[in-house]
Amino acid sequence: MSTNRVVVTGYGVTSPIGNTPEEFWNSLYNGKIGIKPITKFDTSEIPVFNAGEIQDFPFDKYFVKKDTNRMDTYSLYAIYAALEALDNAKLDMDTVDRDRTGVIVSSGIGGLQELEDQIIRMHERGMKRIKPMFIPKALSNMGAGNIALKIGAYGVCKSITTACASANDAIGEAFREIKYGHHDVILAGGSEASITRIGIGGFNALTALSTTEDPKRSAIPFDKDRNGFVMGEGAGVLILESLEHAQKRGANILAEVVGYGSNCDAYHMTTPTPDGSGAAKAIKLSLKEAEIDPSQVGYVNAHGTSTQANEKGESQAIVAVLGKDIPVSSTKSFTGHLLGAAGAVEAIATIEAIRRHYIPMTAGTKELSEDIEANVVYGQGQEADVEYAISNTFGFGGHNAVLTFKRWEG
Repeated sequence: MSTNRVVVTGYGVTSPIGNTPEEFWNSLYNGKIGIKPITKFDTSEIPVFNAGEIQDFPFDKYFVKKDTNRMDTYSLYAIYAALEALDNAKLDMDTVDRDRTGVIVSSGIGGLQELEDQIIRMHERGMKRIKPMFIPKALSNMGAGNIALKIGAYGVCKSITTACASANDAIGEAFREIKYGHHDVILAGGSEASITRIGIGGFNALTALSTTEDPKRSAIPFDKDRNGFVMGEGAGVLILESLEHAQKRGANILAEVVGYGSNCDAYHMTTPTPDGSGAAKAIKLSLKEAEIDPSQVGYVNAHGTSTQANEKGESQAIVAVLGKDIPVSSTKSFTGHLLGAAGAVEAIATIEAIRRHYIPMTAGTKELSEDIEANVVYGQGQEADVEYAISNTFGFGGHNAVLTFKRWEG
């Protein structure tokens, strides 16, 4: 069976460290951390101080005030990243087969602010006062649906909800749709806007969030003093095309997607397998599809959430499959954890690391924990000639999703 090669021709991003790919990368390169004290609401009731909030979101570029009546913030982020990605790829929707152009953009939680607002409204004012657009704004598939509606994409349109693995699964499924000839172009990624009272409060109740007051030391993946993750928000959308389609239109190719591994720990609701065996299997699956040897991988963008259980297991998985020398870093140390959007912004970081021959550091981390054997890059980024890189995402429910990217050499 013949298959298509799948390439990335553009991307858009809004994040705590930049609202364009260039701003985003410059922040990673220059060590500009986007984690700061929470400003969206008062957190004095709980011991959580920091988050990766988006600064100066360019709302006016694509939206007007009435759009907020129809869409939750996570949908606005998704549409923004999608339109930026089309522009970055120089892809005109009038020149594509719209029936073979799809959208797979995920969200781990969806319209959480709308859920919170309308439940409070119902409690205070009664069921009849729930706003008519509550359900369309809150649904986690509406980021994808609103993008398709905005650009007129008639192909596959769905949101894959696998917690923090959601965006990697979206990109992976888009990769397969194109690889096996079902589509020519797919906008793939994830979006999240969960820095709300119920979002922060809920994860705090689970004792999953960092309680460190210093913003620069609150997200410290693999550090001996790590004590929880920091919430982030934003969106990333990648333009995936078949190589034939991209070359026919003269696209600027940024990277090639060559592998995708997805499985489940089936171990615990929130805790990964202690030995990292589930994650290791997902890495192996991704490399198998890429048809490469582990020794060919030059960089791992780790899931690296700054939690004890996750990182011990991930370190074991990386070492078991790739060895102790492979450079590893977690860009969540810059952005916080974007949940269902994490894989998308980290895919962009991974591709940029390949393209720019530079591995970003794990910001904030000062001393590795004794249980971490992986070769974590911290203190300073490093120059590197990377041909293949992988990006890991692992989610509550035991979901594991790993993508393998290859440097584009024409």
